[in-house]
Amino acid sequence: MRVVAAMSGGVDSAVAASRMVEAGHEVVGVHLALSQSAATLRESARGCCTIEDAGDARRVADRLGIPFYVWDMAERFREDVVEDFVAEYEAGRTPNPCLRCNERIKFAALLDKALALGFDAVATGHYAQIVDGAQGRELHRAVDPAKDQSYVLGVLTADQLARSFFPLGDTTKPQIREEAAARGFAVAKKPDSHDICFIADGDTKGWLTRRLGEQPGPIVDTDGDVVGQHDGAFAYTVGQRRGLGLKVPREDHAKRYVVDVQPRTNTVVVGTEELLGVDVVVGDHARWCGPPPTGEASYGAQLRAHGEEVPCRASSDGETVTVRLERRVRGVAPGQSVVLYDGTRVVGSATISRAERRAQQS
Repeated sequence: MRVVAAMSGGVDSAVAASRMVEAGHEVVGVHLALSQSAATLRESARGCCTIEDAGDARRVADRLGIPFYVWDMAERFREDVVEDFVAEYEAGRTPNPCLRCNERIKFAALLDKALALGFDAVATGHYAQIVDGAQGRELHRAVDPAKDQSYVLGVLTADQLARSFFPLGDTTKPQIREEAAARGFAVAKKPDSHDICFIADGDTKGWLTRRLGEQPGPIVDTDGDVVGQHDGAFAYTVGQRRGLGLKVPREDHAKRYVVDVQPRTNTVVVGTEELLGVDVVVGDHARWCGPPPTGEASYGAQLRAHGEEVPCRASSDGETVTVRLERRVRGVAPGQSVVLYDGTRVVGSATISRAERRAQQS
C-alpha cells in the first residue's frame, strides 16, 4: 500500500514510520506545518511544529530512505482548531483541541489530501490498536494504559479507520524508545510534547485573555451573592478550585469550586464540592467508529483524556447521545467529550452539551 506517515519530529511518529517501511509499504513522510509563525527551537515539552521538529522528522526520513515533504496546513489548523478553541471557551465551554485536531486535521484534511494524491492510507504514532472485526475495522485501546490515546481518536469514523494505521498500539513507550535507539534515531530520547500544542507556555488563561481581552465580572455563590471578581468568565471551567481569588469565605470555610460558567452575563458561579457530581451526560455531534448503537446498552464512559472509565447505560438517536453513569463523576463541563467503550473497543464519541444529576441514585 502507498502510505503517508505523519511525522511530527518526535520518537513515536519516527518509529511508526519505520514500522510501516519494515512492513513493506511504500511510505512517504509528511510533516504538518500547523503554526503560522513557527519557532526555530522548542522551548519546552509543550508546543510542536517548530523548525527543529521539522528537521528532526526529515533526518528520520533520510535515515529510512523515504521521500519527505512538509505540508502547510497552518490556515486550516487556525480555523478548525485554534479559533474553535477560542469560540468554545468564549461560549463557556471547555473544549479538547486534540480531538478537534484529529477529527479535522489529521484524519480529515491530511487523509483527504493523501487520498486525492493517490495514497491508500495514513499512519500516525498514536497509541491505539485497529482490529479486524466481524463488521469491519475496529478501534481499540493500546496495550500500554499509561499512553493509550484511543480517547482522542474516538472522533474517527469507520471510513477513516479503514484507511488508518496505528503501528504502536501493541507496544509500551519504553519499548518504543529502545527501538528508536536501536534504529539510530536521534529523537530516541526526545521529550514527549504535552498539553495544548499552540499554547507553548501552558498559560491557557493568559493566552485566552490576550485573544479576548479582559472582561471583568462577578463571581457569585449559588445564592447569587457576589463573593469575588474575575477578569473574564471565559478563563474558568467547571470543577476549577485554584486561582479563584474569592474575597468572601464561607462561614464553614468549606472549599468552593466553579460549578457553572454563564457567558451571557459574564458570571462565574461557585459552590461546594458535592455540587460537582453528575450522573447524566447528554452530548451532541455524535461520531461512530463503526455501526451506531441501537437502543440502550451497557458501555464504559470516559470523560477525560486520561480519566477513569465509568460503567454506564447509553442510548442515541444518531446525533444526540444520552449517558447514564452508574456513579457520580465530578467536574464534567460542556464542551468536553464523552467516549464510549465496549470492553477495549471504542464505540464512538459525543461533545457534552449538558451534565445533570438524578434526584436519586439507581
